[in-house]
Amino acid sequence: MDLTPYVETLHRELAVAAEAGGDEARALAERLTAPLESATRLTLLSVLSAAVDEITREIAPGSVDVRLRGLDPDFVVVLPQHEDRTEPLDAPPPSPAPAPVPADMDEGGTARVNLRLPAHLKTRAEEVAGSEGLSVNAWLVRVVSAAVDTGAAAPRTSGKARTIGQSFTGWVH
Repeated sequence: MDLTPYVETLHRELAVAAEAGGDEARALAERLTAPLESATRLTLLSVLSAAVDEITREIAPGSVDVRLRGLDPDFVVVLPQHEDRTEPLDAPPPSPAPAPVPADMDEGGTARVNLRLPAHLKTRAEEVAGSEGLSVNAWLVRVVSAAVDTGAAAPRTSGKARTIGQSFTGWVH
């Protein structure tokens, strides 16, 4: 998607608005045009990113990603895959489909979460998401949704939590 026409329209509107202020305002508008170009593009990208997030929630389990190529964004649309009903009867059962994002998700809006993963786990998540044609974010939303819906929890390595050092709780008299 070429953002240049939108940026140029904003520049023209700024010039028209500056005409009403006289020569000094027109000169200021001309000086501001170049620095405002990057801010305008960044703002447009933010708007497109927010729109893509809303669209992705609506078409889940499909997804839409916005990717920046040079100065212009590209959109990648991944539609949900439909099951093929022509499989032989003795074929192994297909793996369960990822859980869709709940329809009532809009009630609470979206929340941003900072997730820190070990590098090797992040790489594996990117590979799996890519193999399913999803962004990592869309894939994580599916995985978390499935875990919450099924009550699945992360496996524990042992019954006791690992502690470092010593800690004491209570009152001392």
